[in-house]
Amino acid sequence: MVLGLGGSACTDGGAGILSALGAEMLDGYGRSLPPGGAALRRLARIDIRELLRVPVVVASDVDNPLLGQRGAAQIFGPQMGAGPREIEALEAGLARFSEIARRDLGIDAADQRGAGAAGGVGFAALAFLGATLRPGIEIILEQLDFAQALSGARLVITGEGSLDEQTLNGKTPIGVAREAWRAEVPVIAVSGRRGIDRDMLRRFGIDDAYALTDLEPDPSVCMAQAGPLLERLAHGIAADHLERSIRPDPPHRFVAPDAATLTTRWG
Repeated sequence: MVLGLGGSACTDGGAGILSALGAEMLDGYGRSLPPGGAALRRLARIDIRELLRVPVVVASDVDNPLLGQRGAAQIFGPQMGAGPREIEALEAGLARFSEIARRDLGIDAADQRGAGAAGGVGFAALAFLGATLRPGIEIILEQLDFAQALSGARLVITGEGSLDEQTLNGKTPIGVAREAWRAEVPVIAVSGRRGIDRDMLRRFGIDDAYALTDLEPDPSVCMAQAGPLLERLAHGIAADHLERSIRPDPPHRFVAPDAATLTTRWG
């Protein structure tokens, strides 16, 4: 089973998924806990005797741990509407979950890369299901046989809603650019907005970038008029790139800001 982990409105460390697979989260009186991350603060025992185990590959572009300043609650909780008090409760619940798993089951995965994905579901998958973690875009490109699709291509167009610092952490445009770079095919990125400069994008293999906000600075107008604005961008891309018969510049090296290559980042 390939388990794709993206955004999640639930920050329960994957306890809900484990419960659905047969595990029980019990309080000090042996009663099942209600759903939700805050309830895990009362966790006393984890019963995994009936846990259904299946081979799992986690597809995720997130490398955050379960706990701490880069953890599930503190990084992703605010994105899902959690305030300071809720984040504190969720962090305490996740810490308790990790503590009981380590104490009673010998499971210690809170610090593993990706444990904080999707509200901590990465932790449950890695710790209880023995999952392996792979970048989501890597799996998708593999299933699409993207390397073969690049054969004979003169240009690749990729993109996402916002090209920003998170993009550089192995998200879809970077994964696409990496494969295209290997085939020496230039890459153009199209986005709603762009928060990083073109020079930085070129370091990651994206030759040029176009954003709707280049044409219309008001984001609300960009969303309302996305179709017509994309058509205008498409005309510009065609004029700038499709008449080129050869790559004008040598392929760019993939060098992250800390001088580590993406290959090193993802092993």
